[in-house]
Amino acid sequence: MPMTFIRVAVNLPAVSGEYDYHLLDELIGAVGAGHLVTVPFGRQIAQGIVLELLDQPAVAKTRDVIDLLDPAPVLTAAQIAFARLLARETLNPLAAIVDMMIPPGLSQHADTIFEIRRQRVENSEQESSDYALLTTHYSLSATQKRIIALLSERGPLRGRQIERHFAKVDWRKSAQALVKQGILTGKSVLPPVSVRPKFVRTAQLAVLPEVAEASMPTLGKTPATLERRQKALRFLIGEPLANLSWIYAESGCTAADLHELAERELIVLGEAEIFRDPLGKSGEQRVESREQSVVLTADQQAALAQILPAFALPNPQSTSSQSPNSQLPDSQFLLHGVTGSGKTEIYLRATAEALRRGRQVLILVPEIALTPQTVNRFLARFPGQVGLVHSKLSEGERYDTWRRARNGQLSVIIGARSALFTPLANIGLIVADECHDGSYYQSEPPFYDAIRAAQMYTRLSGAVCILGSATPTVALKYQAGVTHLNGMEPAVRTVSLPARLTPTETGVITGASLPPVQVIDMREELKAGRRGIFSRALAEALAETVERGEQAILFLNRRGTATYVFCRDCGFVAKCPNCDTPLTYHVGQNLQPVTNLICHRCGYTRNMMKKCPTCGGNQIREFGLGSERVEHEVKTLLPAARVLRWDWETTREKDAHELILAHFANHNADILVGTQMLAKGLDLPLVTLVGIVLADVGVNLPDPFAAERAFQVLTQVAGRAGRSVRGGRVVMQTFQPEHYAIQAAAGHDYAAFYERELAYRRTLGYPPFGRLVRLEFRHSDNAEAEKAAKALAERLLTDLTIEGRKETDLIGPTPCFFAKMNGIYRWQIIVRGPDPVSLLRGRLPDGWRVEVDPVSLL
Repeated sequence: MPMTFIRVAVNLPAVSGEYDYHLLDELIGAVGAGHLVTVPFGRQIAQGIVLELLDQPAVAKTRDVIDLLDPAPVLTAAQIAFARLLARETLNPLAAIVDMMIPPGLSQHADTIFEIRRQRVENSEQESSDYALLTTHYSLSATQKRIIALLSERGPLRGRQIERHFAKVDWRKSAQALVKQGILTGKSVLPPVSVRPKFVRTAQLAVLPEVAEASMPTLGKTPATLERRQKALRFLIGEPLANLSWIYAESGCTAADLHELAERELIVLGEAEIFRDPLGKSGEQRVESREQSVVLTADQQAALAQILPAFALPNPQSTSSQSPNSQLPDSQFLLHGVTGSGKTEIYLRATAEALRRGRQVLILVPEIALTPQTVNRFLARFPGQVGLVHSKLSEGERYDTWRRARNGQLSVIIGARSALFTPLANIGLIVADECHDGSYYQSEPPFYDAIRAAQMYTRLSGAVCILGSATPTVALKYQAGVTHLNGMEPAVRTVSLPARLTPTETGVITGASLPPVQVIDMREELKAGRRGIFSRALAEALAETVERGEQAILFLNRRGTATYVFCRDCGFVAKCPNCDTPLTYHVGQNLQPVTNLICHRCGYTRNMMKKCPTCGGNQIREFGLGSERVEHEVKTLLPAARVLRWDWETTREKDAHELILAHFANHNADILVGTQMLAKGLDLPLVTLVGIVLADVGVNLPDPFAAERAFQVLTQVAGRAGRSVRGGRVVMQTFQPEHYAIQAAAGHDYAAFYERELAYRRTLGYPPFGRLVRLEFRHSDNAEAEKAAKALAERLLTDLTIEGRKETDLIGPTPCFFAKMNGIYRWQIIVRGPDPVSLLRGRLPDGWRVEVDPVSLL
């Protein structure tokens, strides 16, 4: 029989190529594109995804596939094409992209087991791996001694187990040196998958109900035994197949009772697979009457009239002339609607249309925990068809949701950016709600923007894409407004919802105005002698709101009590020794200072200093403002008010987001103090006041996207007020009322901000008028990091000259804005031009972190 060859993406994150293997006879016919297999790779055993079957391999000699790990494909054909395109466009290794498509627990990476080799020590009659003997007869470094001590105590350990004991220490080089010396052995292993289907023990009625009823009097010799067995059998007459735990709970019977019934051949004991569903049966119970009778406004009807016809367009997968980067007109939409304009209802109607056509739907939200109202509306509208995908699920829950989606048992998947990689066989719609949100960007390798990735995926799968936001990015808005040179419609079409909707008991009021914004110049407040956190206007508005029995939100664009701690005598600033960034001052329980200078980048902490370490002075003060300080000041100003704080510190525990939000939504608190999380699409009808404590935080950062981020968050937070017939207002405090981002946010004027920001971007050649790639090199030695950055910059400048790329330039190399993080120095190069990706593809040395179209240059 001739060999069958396959091409595999080996699941090792640093490996970027595709490799050819052949199938053994027993695997021929069982293995195809998308299957998860085990393969040899060098001296390792690794997982791999089959990309395609081959007639002939690209190499003369191939190795054989070891095993098939799952009888069903784990990737669809569209996912394989998507992974290849995403890897190519983001300059990520293909294996790193594929790895994100396999659920945690099923995806396993090769590791090395280290073990102390039995040594015959001079003048010793017996073999020993004793720590003292080894350290006596060999010259070892401190790290090597620690490794030997650990292995002596714990026995053989995998590399990932050793990693936990060596934070910030490059122990692997020391371990490999010990292997070369013959002190340790190192064996490559592939850990077994850590998730499997879940089974429960079951019982099933084996006879007709009449036969079971006839046997009732003879089931036990004692009254207690007879009663238990009768209850169990009657339960199974009503439930012919049931989990044993249900039977125990309903009847009080024991395992022995059920075994006796099985011996009498009245029931059959067995096992059944169950799915771990994080929703349980709640997804079938959340049916709200108002969800079934929503009447669309004229604007919503007009929006749907533009979107729904796109579902009837031909599928590009069936059109051979379509290239992977081609775009059928009108299949991607920017749903640009002001806050509270009814965008979610458009998503729901589009989802219903996709399902009607037998296709599946992906709904992306910034964070599941922060968008409960959106999620609940989908659960109510499509009971039993919705699955959730997010990082807070257990491995088993994610695995079972993934399998149900793969098997076609779920029609709608809702989740954060990772939900984009769910294996849906026939995607008809991808929605990204609040598409401007920064959480759609993965800020650790492999870097990618889920919004751009969703646009790629819709092109490949022939789906409709809806990107919704009140404050879309300038680049996306520009993309949705530019006619192609060939005269075709824009690749993204804008659909507008310009009016806010206000729900009432009888329906909705259209055209409700956005809340008025009062801008307070804090410089004038200082001149008037007011030096507190709150201006007179905000303090009075808070008191009035609480007195009326309504709610208020106080937003602060940071966390902690102070920005930094400094010495008034000499100017010394307390900084993190690992990151060289200012430490933030926090307070303990009951506002008592404790060990509360914290680095929010690496977690370093220390006590508040009493004297300056530079000059010895005692004028140590905190400067700045944080959420804890605001909470304290509110309680001082309004002692009777019930205050909640919602920031990073208060939401570290599981389900903390939901608990705090539910507490506030149920009016168990009057004032909610929080940070960026307050900008995430909350709909709280009792909130009639939003106070923005310091609006200008972040607008002056040395980043071309700083003003855009400030405008987005201010506009979104302001939109939390006045979402009911009660109306609302916003008080915005700032030291820079003249800044264009603040002026535009205060006027709810996206158009003004867009025009001003677009002119700025055009002048500097920033997106959308050019693309950026950020290259970052990290090293524990600053000189080495600088040397590597300068060497690469010289190479790239040479390539630019040789290839005549006059419109492409470099910014840097320079230290990053946060030059040191967790003890590691960071240098960066920014490549700016029409197509910087093509310049860099295949030319970057190892060790560089690459971000294509980054959302920040800090």
